[in-house]
Amino acid sequence: MDGPDTGMAVSDARQNRLVNWLEDSVYRLLRQQSIRWHLMLGAGEFVLFAISLYLATCLRYVADPAQMHEYMHHLVERSAVFAAVMMFGMAALGLYQPQMRETRFGILARQAVAFAVSGFALVVLYYVLPQAYVGRGILVIAMLLSLLFVSLYRAAFQHMVNTEVLKRRIIVLGAGRRAVEIHDRLRRRADRRGFHVVGFIPRPGEPVCLPPDRLLDPSQSLWEWIKQSQADEIVVGVDERRGGLPMQELLECRQYGVAVTDLTTFFERESGRVQLSIIDPSWLVFSGGFNATPLRRLSKRCFDLGVSGLVLLLAWPAMLLVALAIRIESGAGQPILYRQERVGLRGRTFRLIKFRSMRTDAEMDGVARWAKKDDDRVTRVGRITRKLRLDELPQLWNVFKGDMSFIGPRPERPQFVSDLAGKIRFYELRHCLKPGLSGWAQLRYPYGASEQDAVEKLKYDLFYVKNHNLLFDLLILIQTVEVVLFGRGAR
Repeated sequence: MDGPDTGMAVSDARQNRLVNWLEDSVYRLLRQQSIRWHLMLGAGEFVLFAISLYLATCLRYVADPAQMHEYMHHLVERSAVFAAVMMFGMAALGLYQPQMRETRFGILARQAVAFAVSGFALVVLYYVLPQAYVGRGILVIAMLLSLLFVSLYRAAFQHMVNTEVLKRRIIVLGAGRRAVEIHDRLRRRADRRGFHVVGFIPRPGEPVCLPPDRLLDPSQSLWEWIKQSQADEIVVGVDERRGGLPMQELLECRQYGVAVTDLTTFFERESGRVQLSIIDPSWLVFSGGFNATPLRRLSKRCFDLGVSGLVLLLAWPAMLLVALAIRIESGAGQPILYRQERVGLRGRTFRLIKFRSMRTDAEMDGVARWAKKDDDRVTRVGRITRKLRLDELPQLWNVFKGDMSFIGPRPERPQFVSDLAGKIRFYELRHCLKPGLSGWAQLRYPYGASEQDAVEKLKYDLFYVKNHNLLFDLLILIQTVEVVLFGRGAR
């Protein structure tokens, strides 16, 4: 019979596993998403939002010191709530994405929409939680001050991050076909925001595929180049690793605190996708990820049910209006819902439910076709529901049933899966998880309607399948608001 010490040991072991899981989830998210700079950006903006509410209060009650003194009692809590909601709106519009590519005007436009979303959220919050109410005058002044402060801060922050002194300095070991991927695929300045490539060191017997001005003298040791260039990281990108790596030199650099990273892992970290052209099965096996522990499955299922229930609670009036619009346009006797076979977890098929957005004779011949831009099979109501993603709301039933998750790779039709699996390496790996209503690929890549699009989306799907965790799901959920508001990827 187990004594009390044994029971305490088991309890401690469970707590330790939970703590380790949380720490691992946070660490992997920070490392894989490369958002260390964005955490600094977010922390600074949180402070600025809080300061804006404080200054707005001072300006509003500058002529009434007694009222100001009374109002100051709970200003810290109100400022924290205001800052948190404002940052939620910014995150929902993708303003904390590490790989965001936008002009200054585009960022300002996103900020304006984010402030509008946050303002609406604050009004709802004040109705539900009156204790957090700050008054219309203070709210308007605080949002105007926030817009000014955040715009100036982002401009200064962007200038600071682009300063070469603050970037990680890397040396690429190799100058052949694999190493040239860094030069070719990360050539834009925005793609190299967090690092600076010092140069490439060619290896004996390896073809040189880079211009001479990018090469470093291979006669010098790695450690000499590290000291000379003050590099922080070595990226291993040789074409042939067996017998082609200076292991003693790499070990020496590693002992002195220099990071040594595989080229495939480097691409995954910096671009938020898996580079299919350079990966092999051994990297997928040994690189970590693919978290399928019981705790992860439980957390994902709880997340699915909680988010789906909340969305259904908020969206049921819109669903009734869509059903009514379809009935009015198509007439009595025509179906409102559309059921279609899709491929789910482990390749098993299920019946996906959507609001019908195409004519009933769209595929009378039984041949599956990609949706095209301005597809003439789409009805008038369907064009609106597809643009706003309202046609996908009935899939909440698939989530409740367990056929789908809220976040995951989009489910494809069996005909497309059969065709693509025979042409694209590792395509079946996307079925390691349940398909989702939203996903990393939907955020990072527009609507896919060809084999090449399927290849590009697979890079993001594999990144998600390999690195998914609860925090990553929450990040995708927040940024899905941007997709809905801007109608990105809809056809």
